[in-house]
Amino acid sequence: MKKRVAVIGAGPSGLAQLRAFQSAKAKGADIPEVVCFEKQSDWGGLWNYTWRTGLDEHGEPVHCSMYRYLWSNGPKEGLEFADYSFEEHFGKQIGSYPPRAVLFDYIEGRVKKAGVRDWIRFSTTIRMVKYNEAKGNFTVTAHDLEADRMYDEEFDNVIVASGHFSVPNVPEYEGFSKFNGRVLHAHDFRDAREFTGKDLLIMGTSYSAEDVGSQCWKYGAKSITSTYRRAPMGFNWPSNWEEKQGLVRVDENTAYFGDGTSKKIDAIILCTGYKHHFPFLPDDLRLKTANRLATADLYKGVVWVHNPKLFYLGMQDQWFTFNMFDAQAWWVRDAIMGRIAIPTDKKVLLKDVEDRVKHEDEGKDAHDAIHYQGDYVKELIAETDYPSFDVDGACEAFFEWKDHKKKDIMKFRDNAYKSVITGTMAPLHHTPWKDALEDSMESYLRN
Repeated sequence: MKKRVAVIGAGPSGLAQLRAFQSAKAKGADIPEVVCFEKQSDWGGLWNYTWRTGLDEHGEPVHCSMYRYLWSNGPKEGLEFADYSFEEHFGKQIGSYPPRAVLFDYIEGRVKKAGVRDWIRFSTTIRMVKYNEAKGNFTVTAHDLEADRMYDEEFDNVIVASGHFSVPNVPEYEGFSKFNGRVLHAHDFRDAREFTGKDLLIMGTSYSAEDVGSQCWKYGAKSITSTYRRAPMGFNWPSNWEEKQGLVRVDENTAYFGDGTSKKIDAIILCTGYKHHFPFLPDDLRLKTANRLATADLYKGVVWVHNPKLFYLGMQDQWFTFNMFDAQAWWVRDAIMGRIAIPTDKKVLLKDVEDRVKHEDEGKDAHDAIHYQGDYVKELIAETDYPSFDVDGACEAFFEWKDHKKKDIMKFRDNAYKSVITGTMAPLHHTPWKDALEDSMESYLRN
């Protein structure tokens, strides 16, 4: 009997896994039967935009955290597929910070070329995964949402690629229940134009706080106040953007801060992060980890140490994205196909996790963190046939990007970088980011 492998999720991680198996098949290997389950009606994961928030058409929690006018907040040169360049896809080199529609088209182009769409069961969510000790395999309970039919199937391996930026972490503050304006999490943010002319409170100091606030500034928010618990973001913000020490409480129309000041506000956006959330996994299979570079309980960052027949993709905090998912997917493929031996001694697996955590903790700053993840990508690539690429060059692009943000947070997207895959320089985009109000692919690719 052929091995059967279940992949949960058809976002960038799950699609990387399908491409990894298809690549082996194209080279003549006898691959397992691969079945991918995707809750949404199309592939792309978070890059598959929907106007919906809350629950979808089937009553399922909406996966999308994507909003209109989102442009990549890091250079595309750090995420380019080693086996499918932007130039191959678009027939020319493009700017370094593409909008969502352009990146979605790029992700889709590679898997269309690979011909793996018929491996995916769309509009199908996973209700439960159980390990069968006696048989040494898994029972996967799937729910076909279109037909409203539940069924069980058995698999030798399960790969969880459902992401960890879709279930919001939502704190409670005194006064939220009586505040007269809108309170929403960034997960439900869809269109910055909703906040044109408004005094906006942004809670948080990470990428979504930075970017959601920037979007609202770009589309005409009257003022932006962002709050921090430990330290401000510290960028050179526009004159109508200020940072305040932690929110204490709100009343009907005013926010009160830890420094004793207050501000009238119209709306509150919580950029307070996401949870690793796997309601379809029992305790013995469920990853519980903080959002960090060295995840808990994953050997090589992908193998569940408590049952090495189960794998997780893309569960780390991320500098590298698409190409790191590739490195992981190729490695997982080879482990499943017996090309890579996973140690049978659980102590060895746990020691690997412990060493990775320790090594991350030794880092002092973002520079160290970028190198740490770059070295991780190199480590995995070295053990498979994934095309080697200039990972250090990608790190350099990230360092430049960090410097450009420090210099001018509202102009960092007006820079260009060299592709580490093709060696060609990206052109400068035809319109400065702050003036480019249209985010369609047609507008972006116009010469």
